[in-house]
Amino acid sequence: MWVLLAMSVLAVAIILLKLFQFVRSGLRRLDFVDSTLLALQKNDHNSALKVLKQQRSPVAIVMESAIRCGADPAMSAKDVEAEVSRIGSAQIRNLESWLRGLSSIAHLSPLLGLLGTVTGMIAAFMAMEAAGSHVDPSILSGGIWEALLTTAFGLTVAIPAMAAFYYLEGEVDHVRASMKDVSIRVLRHFGKTPASISTRDDEKIEDETHGI
Repeated sequence: MWVLLAMSVLAVAIILLKLFQFVRSGLRRLDFVDSTLLALQKNDHNSALKVLKQQRSPVAIVMESAIRCGADPAMSAKDVEAEVSRIGSAQIRNLESWLRGLSSIAHLSPLLGLLGTVTGMIAAFMAMEAAGSHVDPSILSGGIWEALLTTAFGLTVAIPAMAAFYYLEGEVDHVRASMKDVSIRVLRHFGKTPASISTRDDEKIEDETHGI
């Protein structure tokens, strides 16, 4: 029970920490994307970078990297893709920090609760055996409800932790998709679309042509 209590406190701390990080980073505020792309269409790179500098969103950081790398004539499309991917991966790792710990708590809490139930049942039956022929039903029933209490507490810790993990993971997936979308749109502006994207586009056009 003490271990489960410690894990519940840790889970709450992780959830609050990640929620604060996500809100502070403004993950859902992507209104700057359209204004930045509009500035790029006008070839006003300085204005685009100025808009991005005012944002804390990881998407803005990746977008800024794509603009700087795309505007650098010395960097090839492959080099740009590698650098933007490196920046994006670093941002995703930062968002995913501690999420694995939260997932571990959600998976281990029911097992610890079950372990407490099993050991409690063992203790209850040992007490019943020690009583011999003078068995008091209250000894067995009291031991059983105490043992089942650990399972109930383990599930109480696991269910909110698992729900929070899936929610936070969904937010990270949304950011990852947004990063990919804006980086492709920016790199297309500079004519440095990643080779993997260009290949898929060519295959799609070829399929459509065969279909006609």
